[in-house]
Amino acid sequence: MGAELIAPDQARGDDVVLSWEGEAVLAVRLPHLADSLDHILADLQRRHGTLSELNRKDKQGVVRILEERGAFSVRHGVETVASALGVSRFTVYNYLNRENAAKAGE
Repeated sequence: MGAELIAPDQARGDDVVLSWEGEAVLAVRLPHLADSLDHILADLQRRHGTLSELNRKDKQGVVRILEERGAFSVRHGVETVASALGVSRFTVYNYLNRENAAKAGE
């Protein structure tokens, strides 16, 4: 997800410091959520190929994966995903509505 390992003495307030037997040994700097979405999209592209070239069913599958990973809770998440898939925001919302309707019918 793009986390960075750093020395504990370089840790900032929002970094996670890991300790062993009471001594700080390592710090982890987590990326901002928007950066994480870029990493998730890059991973999906490695797995599926160019996202904008996928067929409709596969794009719907990608949207489902992204929803499960919380991609749409990130500010401008829908716009970022729409751009990566080569579709409109409206289309992404349609995919999400379709997925939620399918879950409700289960």
